[in-house]
Amino acid sequence: MGCGRVGSTMALALDGQGHDVTIIDEKVSAFNRLGGDFNGTMVVGTGIDESVLRRAGIEHADCFASVTNGDNRNIMAAQIAKVIFKVPRVITRIYDPIRAEVYRELGLETVCPTTIGAELLHEFFVTGHNAAQSGTVLPRTAGTTG
Repeated sequence: MGCGRVGSTMALALDGQGHDVTIIDEKVSAFNRLGGDFNGTMVVGTGIDESVLRRAGIEHADCFASVTNGDNRNIMAAQIAKVIFKVPRVITRIYDPIRAEVYRELGLETVCPTTIGAELLHEFFVTGHNAAQSGTVLPRTAGTTG
C-alpha cells in the first residue's frame, strides 16, 4: 500500500524478480512511477478499506507492506492485513520512533526511517563509514541474489 518512492521501488524490484505484485494507492498518478514495464496489478483506493483490500486480492497475499506518508494509515492497514486477513508477513513504515517502538512491542513488524537514518548518520560521524553507500544496509535491487 503506497506507490510513492519506497512502494514503487519495492513493487518494481519484486515484479522484476517474477513475484505477483499488487500495489494500492489513492492517486492514479502515483502509478506513473511504475513505468510501462510493470506487470503487476494497480488498485486505486485506500488500504484501510476492506473492500479495496479484497479487490487487491489480500485474501491470497503472502506479504503486505504499508508505506504511505501517514503513520496512522500505515498502522491501521497493517493491523487489518495481519489480524483480519491473516497475511503471513506484514510490515509497516512508521516515521515516529516512539510509535514504531510501541507498535513493535504490540507485535507489528515496523520500519522507522527516522531511527535508521539517525543511526546511519551516527555511525558515519563516529567511524567515518557510510553504511548507506557501502551497500551494507541497502535492500537488494531487482535481479540480485545472495
